[in-house]
Amino acid sequence: MANLRRLRIFVGISALLLVSMIFFGCVGSKTKTKRSQGLEAVASKQDKTRAPLYYDFEDVLVPSELKLNKKRSLIHISPDFTAGGLVLAGRVEINSLIRFFQNNMAKDNWHLWTSVKSPHTMMFFNKPNRTCIINISERQFKTEVEIWVAPTMGTAEEGLLK
Repeated sequence: MANLRRLRIFVGISALLLVSMIFFGCVGSKTKTKRSQGLEAVASKQDKTRAPLYYDFEDVLVPSELKLNKKRSLIHISPDFTAGGLVLAGRVEINSLIRFFQNNMAKDNWHLWTSVKSPHTMMFFNKPNRTCIINISERQFKTEVEIWVAPTMGTAEEGLLK
């Protein structure tokens, strides 16, 4: 009889511990979920508010969603000019990139000379002494952007098209 009573007490305490562990475990996971959701919301707000950047070219603005590929980029800096190419990639929709460059290059006094849109897009901009070519192409899981800037050597009439 005493053993039966001890067994009932043991089972009762075990059941109470099990229920409390389940209850407090669920409460803890809800708290962790709320905390992690809060941190993700803060992080996503920070990502959305990240401003576009100027890399090596002081007049070519680049969306912050694009990350610079230093191994594939080439920049020549001299006292008179900066020239070369930047290669960037990120998960950005190609049409939004086209609109971004059209709007922001105009703000930096670039003139859209011409553009070609096919599986990849090429945009040609010019200024009085500089030319910029932006090549946008979609890759498997990202969009790649090449930005090439070079000084011009006078007008077209003075060069090969004479």
